[in-house]
Amino acid sequence: MSIRAHIDALRKSVPQDVTIVAVSKFHPSAMIREAYDSGQRTFGESRVQELVTKQQELPEDIQWHFIGGLQRNKVKQIAPFVSLIHSLDSERLLLEIEKQGATNDRIIPCLIQLHVAEEETKSGFSPDECRQFLAKGVWRECSHVQIAGVMGMATFTENKTQLRTEFRLLKSLFEEFKTTYFTKEPDFKEISMGMSGDYTIAIEEGSTMVRLGTIIFGER
Repeated sequence: MSIRAHIDALRKSVPQDVTIVAVSKFHPSAMIREAYDSGQRTFGESRVQELVTKQQELPEDIQWHFIGGLQRNKVKQIAPFVSLIHSLDSERLLLEIEKQGATNDRIIPCLIQLHVAEEETKSGFSPDECRQFLAKGVWRECSHVQIAGVMGMATFTENKTQLRTEFRLLKSLFEEFKTTYFTKEPDFKEISMGMSGDYTIAIEEGSTMVRLGTIIFGER
């Protein structure tokens, strides 16, 4: 199947109110262009240099999402154009994004990355760390950062019950934070969860944004 065929199939199976982020990391610009020509406009990259290069090569109306671990010293390279950062995982990173947002005179939307998996290699705030981060309230003073929701990755497992449990935890944390801190913030609305292997379960459990690479572009 072609990239276009994969995207067309996904459009039929993924609800219209769920954003498909085409994970284009490690794939060449020509493949991204093929997806773009099929109507896809939102792409996810996890390495800053690769993202900057592709952003310069490809159409200006692409919405670039940064979906990997983000080092503070790299924020300035993507701050002028990034549409959404999925991996806000510390106060220090928040302050750097605020600084670069101010420099570029733009508000940068971010998702709080939460660690809900059983794998230690996954990064993000633990639920309690995130509660402390939000309660401290430094984010309220950051006028160039918009906290737009949460992101999390489930454990890499075939166990559907475990996947469902982890996605439910992420959804419940989103609802807790929405009620406690973001009731009057309509932009706090995204739950980024689900990848090529588990996105159907994630959508059933309330995902608003799925990050799909293999199912669109094939194996790297």
